[in-house]
Amino acid sequence: MTFRTIDIALPIAIALLSLFTACGSQTANQPTVSAESLTPQPGPSAAAEPPLAPSPQMPDLQAEIMDERGKTSHSPLILVDFKNFTYPLPRGWQHQDGDEIALVNGRLQPKIRDIHEEMSPEERAAARAERRIGMSYVTTKFFDVDSDGLDEAAVVLKVETGGTAIPQLVYIYTWKDDKPELIWPFRTGDRADGGLKDLRVENGELVVELYGQDRFILGQTETNKITGDEEQLCCPTYFTRTFYKWNGRNFQLQRKRLTFETTNPSAPPLENHGDTMNDPIKSKKYLENL
Repeated sequence: MTFRTIDIALPIAIALLSLFTACGSQTANQPTVSAESLTPQPGPSAAAEPPLAPSPQMPDLQAEIMDERGKTSHSPLILVDFKNFTYPLPRGWQHQDGDEIALVNGRLQPKIRDIHEEMSPEERAAARAERRIGMSYVTTKFFDVDSDGLDEAAVVLKVETGGTAIPQLVYIYTWKDDKPELIWPFRTGDRADGGLKDLRVENGELVVELYGQDRFILGQTETNKITGDEEQLCCPTYFTRTFYKWNGRNFQLQRKRLTFETTNPSAPPLENHGDTMNDPIKSKKYLENL
């Protein structure tokens, strides 16, 4: 009886030993899985990522135009209601209402018509013909630009395009024959692209500041960008200061055009910078010396 039990148990023990040995061999060839490894782990750089910085605040490009300088005057122009007034459009501008714009309560609504690819040529032409720029009153500044002892009025209007652009128009009026007489209308660009920064009078000269490098008024419009003056519309890094003198018939540009950094306006300005950057030889030499 004893020998039979041993004879039966021995082969079973050997078989079980072989089974455990085989399982142990398979387990050793497989990676170890722990409870920690089953828990989702952050990526290798997640802990090192810095917190998101707040978005920078957009600069107020109209702050100087909208301040309280030049808001009072003894000129009869102070009594003119420029919010309900008719203005000529700049040279080259026109729409179906003619070459003038009439503000009512400081505004003329734009007429906006979308143009789609599905439209026929006739429908597109009709939609374009119905479009009209709008206009809104911004402010009026009073200062003596012709040194006659009586203030003129500089009326600033914003062109309403239906978008975020801020092109503007400036109308300078003097008082003559008991009514306002327009002596200089001009257009300015959009924000960093020649947009209006400031208007004032210093030492008998009209000072005009436009955003951008070497941007100034030529005739009735702002000049174009110079070589190398590319930046975001929202956030100009340069502005140009120019000086104009009334000669009895028109305003003439005086002295040098000065380009300043917006963040450091006390630093020495660049003088007539467009003359340098638009010349291949001068611009190459200038860039090499930076």
